[in-house]
Amino acid sequence: MSNGSDSKRVMLAIEEVERSYTQGGEHLQVFKGASMKIHAGEMVALVGPSGSGKSSLLHIAGLLEKPDRGEIAICGRETSNLHDRELSQLRRGSIGFVFQFHHLLSEFSALENVAMPQRIRGISNAQASRHAQKLLREFGLGERLQHRPGQLSGGEQQRVAIARALANEPDILLADEPTGDLDPATARMVFKQLLQSVRVRGLAALIATHNLALAGHMDRVILLRGGLLYEGAELAREFAER
Repeated sequence: MSNGSDSKRVMLAIEEVERSYTQGGEHLQVFKGASMKIHAGEMVALVGPSGSGKSSLLHIAGLLEKPDRGEIAICGRETSNLHDRELSQLRRGSIGFVFQFHHLLSEFSALENVAMPQRIRGISNAQASRHAQKLLREFGLGERLQHRPGQLSGGEQQRVAIARALANEPDILLADEPTGDLDPATARMVFKQLLQSVRVRGLAALIATHNLALAGHMDRVILLRGGLLYEGAELAREFAER
């Protein structure tokens, strides 16, 4: 985990974000001026009920969607005026994504899935493979390098997905219910490995989860409610118990 002055650097800033959707002829305002900041080396849990917009917020933070209003700054760089190519480059170089459903490419091995983001960035096949092997061994998958997703357990698939998210050595990790599709014991194991990897690398991490017990292992808990963001584990717990 980063410390000193580097740990104070804001890596992800969400400033007064507004976003509305039209669904079934109905206008739905999901964010009404949502704001938050995450520093280097900091892990933040994003909690809230289903349908509150956690996934949408992660997509906006990860430059996959544009807000109607407001600003997203990545590593101090404002993004609202960037062209699509610049956004893609920033996304590939600075942001790693982990989703609830791993989205691994079924026709490729675990090694190839983890090497692929590096190859897209122009890294040589040999170098990408070496780094992919190192990551997969870090997650206890050294004996599963050549296995395809269909030959792996759910927990193994999600660990491959986490390794893939870390392949390009991002500054920011965004995870959307990364253990939500796993049984409780496997979820705890995968979550522990995810947190350890984030800590070791000193990443700024925003992790959406419905599990307040797991959220309690992070530095801060942010509650998404009514289109706004509120901080505090006690507030999140009280809301969950209603």
